[in-house]
Amino acid sequence: MIKEHFQEGGVAMTNMCQCGHCTHDLCMHRVPIFSTLNQEEIEKIANLIHHREYKKGEILVSEGEKSESIVIMHEGSAKAYKYTADGREQILYIFSEGDFFGEQNLLSDNTATYFVEALQDVKTCVLLKSQFQQLLHQYPEIAIKIIDELGQRMMRLENALQSMGVRNVDARLGSLLIEFESKYGSTVPEGILIQLPLSREGIANYLGIARETVSRKLSQLEQEGIIRSLNNKTILITDQSSLKEIAGTV
Repeated sequence: MIKEHFQEGGVAMTNMCQCGHCTHDLCMHRVPIFSTLNQEEIEKIANLIHHREYKKGEILVSEGEKSESIVIMHEGSAKAYKYTADGREQILYIFSEGDFFGEQNLLSDNTATYFVEALQDVKTCVLLKSQFQQLLHQYPEIAIKIIDELGQRMMRLENALQSMGVRNVDARLGSLLIEFESKYGSTVPEGILIQLPLSREGIANYLGIARETVSRKLSQLEQEGIIRSLNNKTILITDQSSLKEIAGTV
């Protein structure tokens, strides 16, 4: 294994090549654009992987920055966000283990349209565009599979955006809690315990509503016996079926 330290954006990172982690489910097999590739093709891409680490609060990507790679979340979580015209933070997505971003950079020449900030210590697997394009010249069948998968992703995104525009606040909050349950929840005798990746203000920024509205809606869910708030970052889902009904996922 080759290991070297370097600086990027003022942050010390680690570059590790030919790491066995990259054929693990949390890396290459969890990335949708690689999901149709066979093991031999996966291993060819895994040999090009670099590892980078960030501390909580550090910026992985800045808006407007020239990006030359796809980033796979190996450990930790991060938020993608941008600022509205009036200076408010709008959270676009929460990336957790197995998520990825920047896949469009593999096949086009774009700058980042949002910031990505570590919510906790993060380890990532990075695939550079220049190396990947060399691989495509050598194995064009990989490009065909990836183009097909990107087309499927665009279709799913369009459907999600159409449904998002007509959902009320209750449904959006319920859907977010269901999402957090699948990513951060653990089963306990009383229900499903969730360590929230965001504060109340962060949830408000994610949903595009006021913090007071988030607090009021969570209190309402608690009064109805659907959740129980243990502290600011931990809640217990006690009635999953009712929460799914509110989210419109049943």
